[in-house]
Amino acid sequence: MDTDSEPADHDEAHLPGPSIGPIGFAIGVVLVLVGLIVNPLWISTIGAAVAVIFGVLWSREATAEMRRSHVAPEPELREAGVGDAPAVPANVGEAAMPKPEPGERFPRSKFLEASTLGLGAVIGGVVTVPVAGFALLPAFLGQKRHEVDLGPVSDLAEGQWYIATFMTDPAEGETSRRTAFVRNNGSVKSGAQQVPSFTIISNRCAHLGCPVQANGPMGKTKSEKTGNGPIQLHEVQPAGFGCPCHGGQYDTEGNRTAGPPVRGLDRYDFEIKNGRLILLSMYSVSKVDGTGAQAKIHKYKLAGPGEHVDGIEQVLYPLQPPHH
Repeated sequence: MDTDSEPADHDEAHLPGPSIGPIGFAIGVVLVLVGLIVNPLWISTIGAAVAVIFGVLWSREATAEMRRSHVAPEPELREAGVGDAPAVPANVGEAAMPKPEPGERFPRSKFLEASTLGLGAVIGGVVTVPVAGFALLPAFLGQKRHEVDLGPVSDLAEGQWYIATFMTDPAEGETSRRTAFVRNNGSVKSGAQQVPSFTIISNRCAHLGCPVQANGPMGKTKSEKTGNGPIQLHEVQPAGFGCPCHGGQYDTEGNRTAGPPVRGLDRYDFEIKNGRLILLSMYSVSKVDGTGAQAKIHKYKLAGPGEHVDGIEQVLYPLQPPHH
């Protein structure tokens, strides 16, 4: 008889089985860290939920054996020697777990385990949050709002397209020079009054950000100096807009008609102040229905070139810092 095999089998029976808790917890932490850079709203939230769920499962699995050892034995229903089977004596070699002291709600080992996990979470937060804050917050805080004065509305003929070149921040010089396609749509009724309507389209291609050009002949050029430095307005008669880099094509409302772009051209908000046309922040557009003053614009928060702004794909891109 091989008497040495019994203790080995006994020890092997008490070994904990494989657990997916640590793997799931690690995946959740990775998702949180990646989400801080890519998409804090969705990916970080999902990662935090995964980490919490698998962290709880991991803790329960780690303390399962200890919880079982503290379960009080069921009272014997019959005396030894009575009935079909004799009472099985306890294993003398196993040391009994000490019972908790009176008034002690849980053992010291359980307290130490919870304290270790909690301290690890606090240390992880102390290390991660400042680094993420210094890396991400500057792009979202302290952004100045740049307004661009394009001159008097009376200088822009109704129905005429212009290629406007301007600087968003003269203090930065030529690095802030931008181009937009501007058309005066005339007046449109808003409530009880008529207000001017303009189409102002960015020349940044929605594919990779290359400069889009007007597909049509150019006419006269107007120049004016405003608070944003020299402004130039070139008359143009476009049949549409095209990107010379990769062949992206757009109609006169900025809708994609051919090529690799994933959406329409971005646009500028605007306002009329003291009879002058003021450009405000940019926004992205999926498509435009209709034309001119009657156009229905499907407007979204500004996204980077190549990024979808509608559909399930929109959650796969990094969070954009504010642009002014």
